[in-house]
Amino acid sequence: MKTGRRTVAVATLVGALGLSVLNAPAAQAADTGITVSDIVINKGKPIVVGTTKTVEPPISFNIALPSGYSTSDPSRYDAYPFLYRGTIKTAADTGENFIQPGSYTCYETDSKHARCEGNLYIDPHPSQEHVDSNSDATTWKVGVALRLWKADGGLKTGELETRSATVQLKRAAKVTTNATPEPVTKGKPITVTGKLTRANWSTKKYDAYSGRTVSLQFRAKGTDTYKTVKKATTSSTGGLKTTVTASVDGYYRWVYYGNSTTGVATSVADYVDVR
Repeated sequence: MKTGRRTVAVATLVGALGLSVLNAPAAQAADTGITVSDIVINKGKPIVVGTTKTVEPPISFNIALPSGYSTSDPSRYDAYPFLYRGTIKTAADTGENFIQPGSYTCYETDSKHARCEGNLYIDPHPSQEHVDSNSDATTWKVGVALRLWKADGGLKTGELETRSATVQLKRAAKVTTNATPEPVTKGKPITVTGKLTRANWSTKKYDAYSGRTVSLQFRAKGTDTYKTVKKATTSSTGGLKTTVTASVDGYYRWVYYGNSTTGVATSVADYVDVR
């Protein structure tokens, strides 16, 4: 449950232009006095991105304001975390290897403190340059943008802070399942095939993912739990194939558990009627 009065709802998406002012020598040296703490991005889990769908991982953080500023006047300050690769200055200046919040809302806990919740905005479209190379599937750093505004609306000072926290971005994977024959005689073999692919951020297509170990799981009809019954390795075309013996009615699915650059993938289950 959210507590406290809402102080500000911000749709950022300001891009490199909005942060370039923070990289001027004077601004970079000036301490805003704003403290951003307790940053949590995507509940501490890796962020998985495909080829077309926008991803908006949740973020939350706390803000503490310096003397002379109050949460009752949110137009006088701005603070939020972001992700970047390389150097923080280059990322903010160019807008490349740089991921900002899409929006966030802050709730004041007292006149100097607020709790903020929102989301990052990751669009795989080439025009956004968020994930435009497969090398982006790696560890990203966490930075914080801080600004104070004058009463007349002009920028008073701003800075960028680096943090020790990191976030893993991963390429989305997909896997399919087809079990045949259907129906099948009890005691006879069932052939289960499938294909594993993963997002190619350079081409915005899904390519075959070869040489990966994938688990075949089975859930008997009337039960809730899947169990791994076999494992198989994908071919050069991402193909999967194995056989099992028909015993009872149930559902078969392939599950790929991912790795440091690729997300988890679970296929739609295929039901087999055993007679």
